[in-house]
Amino acid sequence: MLVRNEKPDDCAVIRLVNEEAFGRSDEADLVDRLRAQRVVLASFVAEADGLITGHILFSRMSIETADKSIAAVALAPLAVMPKFQRQGIGTLLMAFGLDWLRRENENVVLVLGHPHYYQRFGFLTDKARFIESPFNPESFMALELKPYTLDGIRGKVRYPDAFGL
Repeated sequence: MLVRNEKPDDCAVIRLVNEEAFGRSDEADLVDRLRAQRVVLASFVAEADGLITGHILFSRMSIETADKSIAAVALAPLAVMPKFQRQGIGTLLMAFGLDWLRRENENVVLVLGHPHYYQRFGFLTDKARFIESPFNPESFMALELKPYTLDGIRGKVRYPDAFGL
């Protein structure tokens, strides 16, 4: 299994991966809007024998406090073709992506998702408890790529317009 940057000619397959993984087009449409808005930090695919089996995308966002704006990263979406799920592809994409973000000196990643899945990568609802978002606090999580990044931070998330929030 190879993880690599997406290429322009991967877009149609990435769209299919997201549609199949989620059973709808919402996440695939989000990817298109994030690209159009030019806020994608990184988009990686998992490939096996020339077949794209998974996709992960990270985009720029921020946490707005009373006195400053803190750069943050949104993880959305993470998708694996249904027939390839539960084979470690999502884990591989996540590890690759988080390592890349650390090398790029990013500080914090936010995600909306299933806590049991994302907690194993270090995402915690507790880390996001003082960050106001439009999401259910039981599914809204943060991962500090640099320790203590969120200590004392109280603010509100600001997602790219592509999210429609």
